[in-house]
Amino acid sequence: MADHSIKGKVVLIAGGAKNLGGLIARDLAAQGAAAVAVHYNSASSKAEADRTVAALQELGARAVALQADLTRAGAVEKLFADALAAVGKPDIAINTVGKVLKKPMAEISEAEYDEMMAVNAKSAFFFIKEAGKHLNDNGKICTIVTSLLGAFTPFYAAYAGGKAPVEHFTRAAAKELGERGISVTAVGPGPMDTPFFYPAEGQDAVNYHKTAAALSPFSKTGLTDIEDVVPFIRHLVSDGWWITGQTLLINGGYTTK
Repeated sequence: MADHSIKGKVVLIAGGAKNLGGLIARDLAAQGAAAVAVHYNSASSKAEADRTVAALQELGARAVALQADLTRAGAVEKLFADALAAVGKPDIAINTVGKVLKKPMAEISEAEYDEMMAVNAKSAFFFIKEAGKHLNDNGKICTIVTSLLGAFTPFYAAYAGGKAPVEHFTRAAAKELGERGISVTAVGPGPMDTPFFYPAEGQDAVNYHKTAAALSPFSKTGLTDIEDVVPFIRHLVSDGWWITGQTLLINGGYTTK
């Protein structure tokens, strides 16, 4: 029977330098992951990636920071090749990369549309593709999407629309990779209390989001806290392997499908 524990496994986390990705990296190292490759997008995130790597090493994991612009397929291929060379063949691949745009459709330029699709859909497609090619059998692939996939709302057409294709990428990959024991999932957090959230929202919207979830009164911020998402990621990439092809909305009752 396959070993689905995290102990001794090799992990690659796209967007693993900070926020949710950084906490996932630390959590999996604390659970006994042998090695973690931490991807970061640009020089502006390098210092945070280096701090995360240092924290992982203190937890006993081999760790390396790898830079790549994942909106280019060749860069995703190189990321997996570099990770394999640095830490070994991965067992777990997690993609937390994303970009928010909140605008009426009438105001979204072609350049903005192209960027949102490249960051949120194209990078996810090629990350899943390369993970399927390079992961060990019985591996795990997980992509962070958004709970807006279950919402009926204006202004997020380019953001949620860019994340929506990942649901089908996940289903297709789950079918195609199932014969190798690889599970493929997507997780859609609610609005999270991170620097990723606030720049796109006005204060009125922030106040609304902080009260919108059924369990908001019991959250320290009213929003989805990254500490509440991480245990679900941990489960999906370990004992929760039997869940595959699914998108789970983790949001305290903010929205559902």
